[in-house]
Order: sequence, then C-alpha cells, then structure tokens
Amino acid sequence: MSKPTADNHAAKAPVVPSNFLRPIIQADLDAGKHTAIVTRFPPEPNGYLHIGHAKSICVNFGLAQEFGGVCNLRFDDTNPAKEDQEYIDAIKSDVQWLGFAWNGEVRYASAYFDQLHRWAVTLIEAGKAYVCDLTPEQAREYRGSLTEPGKNSPFRERSVPENLDLFARMKAGEFPDGARVLRAKIDMASPNMNLRDPILYRIRHAHHHQTGDTWCIYPNYDFTHGQSDAIEGVTHSICTLEFEGHRPLYEWFLDNLPVPCKPRQYEFSRLNLNYTITSKRKLKQLVDEQHVAGWDDPRMSTLQGFRRRGYTPASIRNFCEMIGTNRSDGVVDMNMLEFSIREDLDHNAPRAMCVLRPLKVVITNYPQGKVEQLQLARHPKQDLGHRTLPFARELYIDQADYTEAPPKGYKRLEPNGEVRLRGAYVIRADEAIKDEHGNIVELRCSYDPDTLGKNPEGRKVKGVIHWVPAEASVPCEVRLYDRLFRSPNPEKTDEGGTFLDNINPHSLQVLSGCRAEPSLAQAAPEERFQFEREGYFCADLKDHSAAKPVFNLTVTLRDSWS
Repeated sequence: MSKPTADNHAAKAPVVPSNFLRPIIQADLDAGKHTAIVTRFPPEPNGYLHIGHAKSICVNFGLAQEFGGVCNLRFDDTNPAKEDQEYIDAIKSDVQWLGFAWNGEVRYASAYFDQLHRWAVTLIEAGKAYVCDLTPEQAREYRGSLTEPGKNSPFRERSVPENLDLFARMKAGEFPDGARVLRAKIDMASPNMNLRDPILYRIRHAHHHQTGDTWCIYPNYDFTHGQSDAIEGVTHSICTLEFEGHRPLYEWFLDNLPVPCKPRQYEFSRLNLNYTITSKRKLKQLVDEQHVAGWDDPRMSTLQGFRRRGYTPASIRNFCEMIGTNRSDGVVDMNMLEFSIREDLDHNAPRAMCVLRPLKVVITNYPQGKVEQLQLARHPKQDLGHRTLPFARELYIDQADYTEAPPKGYKRLEPNGEVRLRGAYVIRADEAIKDEHGNIVELRCSYDPDTLGKNPEGRKVKGVIHWVPAEASVPCEVRLYDRLFRSPNPEKTDEGGTFLDNINPHSLQVLSGCRAEPSLAQAAPEERFQFEREGYFCADLKDHSAAKPVFNLTVTLRDSWS
C-alpha cells in the first residue's frame, strides 16, 4: 500500500473557516501575556437580538470555549429610557438557545455605577473632565466636522472645585434633563471625532430596571465599556468594526484611570445579510407599527423570529462559522443561511406528509371499510423508526397534483394517467367530479393491488405524489412564510421612501383546511419535519396545540426565491 503524500493528507484535512482572532489569541497565550482567556458579550437591552448578534455571540462564546476560557454576559444598561426587563429575559433565552453558557452570574454595567462615578470624579480631580452647559445644538456646532476642527467649550476651563460641585449637584438631581453634561477634556482639534471632549455623563431622570431611582445621571457607552471590561478582567474585548474609531477613546480611559487591567479591543466585520434589516430601532418600528406580529414574528431577523420559524441553533452556529470572522465588510447572501438550515434539517428532520390544498380522491375499486396500516420510514437515511399511515378508500392529494391539461414534462396525475402514492399503490385517474362552476372537487380513481411498494415489470409510472387518508388525517393550519422584504437591500428606496416601502406584501400566506398525516397529531411545539415535496416545517412555538395544529414553513426544499 502506498504511503499517502502530503498533498493527499492536506486534501483530507478539515477546512477551518477563517477567523483572524484565533492566531492573535494563540500568540497571546504562547507569549504568556494571558494564562486564561476572558471574553464578553455586552448587548444593550433595548430590543431583541437579531441575526447579526448571533455572529457576535458565536465569536465571543466560541473563542472562549475553543481556548478553554470563559465568556461573560454583561448588559450595557446605561440608558433606562429605552431598556426593559422583557428584552433582558429574551436575550438570556437567545444565548442559551444557541447553546452557550455564560461565566458565573449575569452581569450588568449598572452594577459598576458606583465605581464609574468614582472614576469620573478622579478625572475631574486630575483636570481631565469638566461640566459643560452647552445645549445639544450648541455642542454640535462646537464639535466641528470631519474637515474642520472643533472649538473649546466656554465652560472647558472651569476650576476643579467648581466641576466637582456641579457634578455632585447633577448627581443630587438639582438640574433637569439636558441642562448639563460631564465631558472628558481631551482634544477638540483631534481628527478622531470621538476624542473631541466626549460626553461621560448625562442627566436623565428615569427609573432604572436594576437600580431603581438611585441615579439620575447615567454614564454613556464609551465611558462604561472599557472600564467594565477592566473590572471583569476581560482579555480580548471583541466588537464590530463600527467601534474601531472608538478604540483610541477606550484606551484613553484605561490609560488615565486606575483600572485593575487594560483589555485590548479587537474589531471584526459585522454580519450584513441581504433581504434583512438588523437595526434594532427599525425592527422595533416594524413591531410598534404592526407591520409584523411581534419581535418573534417568523419573518423577523430576530433570533426569536428564526427560532419560531424553525431554524435550529446548530444551523445558526454553522452559518456563523461558515462565513468566517474577518475585517472585510460585505453582504452575505440569504441563500447561505437557508443552505445551512436545509443541510441540518435534511439530516435530522423526520419525514411526514401534509396536503396543503386538499383534493378528495375516491378509489372506486378499493373495498369499502377496508383499512391497511402501512409502515413508512421516518427518514430515508437515519434510523428514526417508522410511522403508521392508514390506507383506505378515500384520501386527499394536493390540488396541484392533478390537471386536465398537463404541460410538457408534467409527472403527476392527469386524465387516464398513473402515479404512485408515496409508500403505497399506483393509482389511475378515471373521472373528475366538478361543481357548478367547473371546479374539480373530487377525483374518482382506481388502484392496482399488485403495486404496493413495487413496480410490476414493464410498468412505467410518471411520478410519485404525497397523500393523506381522508378519515384519519389531521386538520391543521399551515403558514407559508417568505422574505419580509422584496429588495436585497431594503434600505435602498426611491427618493423620499423608507425601508417600509420594500416590505413584501406576500411574505405570509395562511392556509386553513390543510390535512396532515396522523403521526403529526403528536407533534410538539417547535418540532421540525420535512413535509415531503413541500419543504421543511416547524410546529409553531406559540400557537400550535393538539387541538389546533399550526405548522410554519421554515424553508423550501430548494431555493425558490425570484
């Protein structure tokens, strides 16, 4: 036996998707810079997580897991006016659903408010922060632009005692919202706009979901983020590229405060997926204006929406791994995500039959009252057992599986034509019964008793169609979901338009009166199936019950979008 060559060996090695952070972390460990890896996922609880957050979750939790470290879940809860416990609960649920466990207890930036306040006082005492009375409009004017330097605030040279007094009075609630802010004293002429005396604290008289009414001043994100990382001993602060310009400010705070450690920030490209919106503000608008049925509407790009539609945690994780982690911005095709869920469900989803638009069939030569209990495999390749399907004189097929004027290449039922019923007999269409409007309401067919599970020699049958028994089938509702937006770039509209103008009016079609095979009567909410010849479906997480089965289309068997 010949010895395998290096090339042959390389060809068989598994392909590891690109992630520029892996060699960085490995080099830090090899150099002894860190003995253990600590990452964090820090969402703001002002909405539900979307598919873009899934990538960040997979990167942060995945790298910590890969290198034997830990990942913290920390809520960036510095804006109580927009935050809610509902969002906190949903985010925790999403992280767990994706298959990740955070390190220790859930953390909150608000738990560090006392320490952050002390560090703000430290900056004031060092002459590196001041209370500013400019209105928001004036502050924008003084800030300058990308081509022009900013101007110093007339309050920039207030004395340390005056700043300490004003900041204490801000904290005590003496001033209304927006009257004053605390700003860092850095450089109003810096080419980096983030360094032009950024705001550290704002006055906001709002009840906080964690701290109640203890505070009426709240730190902004930039002043909270790096110091929270330092408090938690984060080694690699991983975020998306829009924060690259914030890194110098992140480092300025760490350099000018007595923090316990100095984490390093790394940025990767965010996930941009066509046909979707991943702005929490716009997702909230879709919900608030009732363009969708809620944050978990299966057409939404939220993780709760994908879950309710029938996507699996494994398919989301595999998708995030497949697209890689780099610093190059781009748009990922939705077909890649759909490929990922098809691959997962093809291997794992049991097969079943459901007739979406029933057409009654009477097999005239089948004995009255006779019922055969047919055994069909639940999966063609996996050992998932069998399900029992009663075969009797009356059954349902789909309306689309019979036509009196078949086009070229048609392989279903036509007048005097034959097809095989999946797992059962060959039948022939003998007569079509029509109503007063000429609509076909019933087929009279005959069956060949010698064709159960086999084709007699010389017998040619055009195709195989799915079916369900009329009496034993389960009435159900089927919801056919399509992409919420018609355009690959929903943000791109005609002049004066908005992303709402790109909503697909046919993104949901509800079919009542569908008929499912008897085994689906036992389906549990969130259980997934391949409905043969139709697609992959999921028992709805909220509305499905034994009394009223509801199935959502997860994805078609192949790409049918046009």
